Amino acid sequence: MRLSVLFAAVLFLAQSATVLAQKPLTVFAASSLSEAMMQIGAAFEAEAGTPVTVSVAGTGTLARQIEAGAPADVFVSADAIWMDYLVVRGAVQAETRETIASNRLVLIGPKDAPDFDYLKESIAARLKDGRLAMADPETVPAGRYGREALKTLGLWSDVETRLAPMENVRVALASAARGDTPLALVYATDAAIEPDVRVLAVLPAESHPVIEYPAALTQSAGHPQAEAFLAFLKGPEAAKILRSLSFLTDKGS
Repeated sequence: MRLSVLFAAVLFLAQSATVLAQKPLTVFAASSLSEAMMQIGAAFEAEAGTPVTVSVAGTGTLARQIEAGAPADVFVSADAIWMDYLVVRGAVQAETRETIASNRLVLIGPKDAPDFDYLKESIAARLKDGRLAMADPETVPAGRYGREALKTLGLWSDVETRLAPMENVRVALASAARGDTPLALVYATDAAIEPDVRVLAVLPAESHPVIEYPAALTQSAGHPQAEAFLAFLKGPEAAKILRSLSFLTDKGS
């Protein structure tokens, strides 16, 4: 009888583990990582057999959701500031944190936009009656990076009152693609996936803090494959996917 009970308990635990492994693993990621995380999630599922659900939005929005207890297993931020925010509040496992990629800032316009040298021609003059689309510099990493770059380059005063702040960088990208704004400041990776925009300038890397994407397990991560996914995210196959989408990584060329 005891052996039967023990066998039944072991079988129950094995079945429970299988059910948990088949349950989708949830990743919260910055909107600029949309395509990358979808591809990385699919590659992990093919390797491990575990489905991955990716939720993308502005980094600040996701960080506050995690702080409030949203059921995410992994968080990938578009800057260190929001990851630090969650570390201080005990909402992510600080010891699992690692930067997986970096990026560049570019000034774009609609695909038919004429050449533009922002060092010789005033941005305000190019805007005319329009505005410069960029992620909100008060809350969104891409916006903060952009503001710092424009300040360093001595251009912030030229555009500060001419901004169209957006909820995330992809909204700014779409604004330029539609021709709603004559210029937008976005990541190079965003411009690379949008055929209806043209890169007019790459802002100097030294004009802003390093653009980094730190990833970590959340404090509430409960999926049995969460650690395995994070290891995969830090590994060479994920780095290859990131590089194919124009992200910069320190793994491979």
